[in-house]
Amino acid sequence: MYLIKLILFIAPLVISSRIDQDYSTFDSIAPQPKSRFAMLDDVKILANGLLQLGHGLKDFVHKTKGQINDIFQKLNIFDQSFYDLSLQTNEIKEEEKKLRKTTSKLQVKNEEVKNMSLELNSKLENILEEKILLQQKVRYLEEQLTNLIKNQPEIQEHPEVTSLKTFVEQQDNSIKDLLQTVEEQYRQLNQQHSQIKEIENQLRRSGIQESTENSLSSKPRAPRTTLSLHLNETKNIVHDDMPADCTAIYNKGEHTSGIYSIRPSDSQFFNVYCDVKSGNSWTLIQHRIDGSQNFNETWENYRYGFGRLDGEFWLGLEKIYSIVKQSNYILRIELEDWKDTKHYSEYSFHLGNHETNYKLHLIEITGNVPSILQENKDLVFSTWDHKAKGHFNCPESYSGGWWWHDVCEENNLNGKYNKPRAKTKPERRRGICWKSQNGRLYSIKSTKMLIRPTDSKSSE
Repeated sequence: MYLIKLILFIAPLVISSRIDQDYSTFDSIAPQPKSRFAMLDDVKILANGLLQLGHGLKDFVHKTKGQINDIFQKLNIFDQSFYDLSLQTNEIKEEEKKLRKTTSKLQVKNEEVKNMSLELNSKLENILEEKILLQQKVRYLEEQLTNLIKNQPEIQEHPEVTSLKTFVEQQDNSIKDLLQTVEEQYRQLNQQHSQIKEIENQLRRSGIQESTENSLSSKPRAPRTTLSLHLNETKNIVHDDMPADCTAIYNKGEHTSGIYSIRPSDSQFFNVYCDVKSGNSWTLIQHRIDGSQNFNETWENYRYGFGRLDGEFWLGLEKIYSIVKQSNYILRIELEDWKDTKHYSEYSFHLGNHETNYKLHLIEITGNVPSILQENKDLVFSTWDHKAKGHFNCPESYSGGWWWHDVCEENNLNGKYNKPRAKTKPERRRGICWKSQNGRLYSIKSTKMLIRPTDSKSSE
């Protein structure tokens, strides 16, 4: 009975579930044709999309491969360029080593030339002294011989006198030959020195610097000493004593401008240019005329001089001091502008020694322009590598060595040589310039600085 009830209870449930299943099957089967065609269209659209995507991916892969090939080619070119640059760097290093060795050899050679020049100067001085002594003896013997001939005209010369005269003449000829030899050697040394300077300048212009240096000075200046002793052009005056300046030479009877040898007291002999004008001879200490000589020199070169006495030059502070310390002197400054107008100014002055930075004190005497240099003030000499206290920027701003006061003045005769086309004030200020009382800055074409003793006649 229980089993029958259970069957009766389950049977309706099974029938109901079968009916529901049939209905669900019918419901799912009924729309099947319409659903099937829609899915095929979707599949076709999806297939077309996938096909286009495949073509796009294929094109993208080809482009990517081309770009990768270009990158590899550029990398190969870069590697080759880097390799070539490495080779060039090695070559430059080798050339730099060679240039360093050459520069060292040139420096040694330059020192040797300087030492030989000093030795030649010393030998030449001794030869000149010996020549003067021999000529004094010859003069004395000639006087004695003349007196002997006058007193005893009929008596022939004594054989000893004749042999002595012959010996003296031979000695004089030997000295002349020796002087010519020394002059020729000195000329050759000057040529070698010039060649060495030219090579040094070429090396400087090559721009190769040592990589181990931290920094180099921006100033393209190297100490260089230009000898101003020109033996072949010197008019040697032979007297019992060497003249102290050009005025002494003029008083001895030499009234022609040119290069002469002098020896101030307590000094060695050296050459100067004597400028003869209006019955007097001035010692020329500075000359600018065409810009052929660089005046932006070092303190050492301004002390001992540079340039050529027959062109542009600076005599040297030590030589100027050795002359003016003998007595009272007058300083004359001559200027000529680019309109060929000439000006001059004369001063009585006092010049200090090396320990005072060659302090200059001036008092104007005469002239046809306002004072070119400051009067009644202590002016000290400074260069770019030797700055006196209180004048830190004057040589750098104005170029060249000059006498400055507590402020930088705009009068500088040792500045850069500017052509008349230098129109701007900074350009004119760094060049040879003179500032007038009305504040106008004049560019100068040529300058002269001359000295003479106060007790000689005026040139005007």
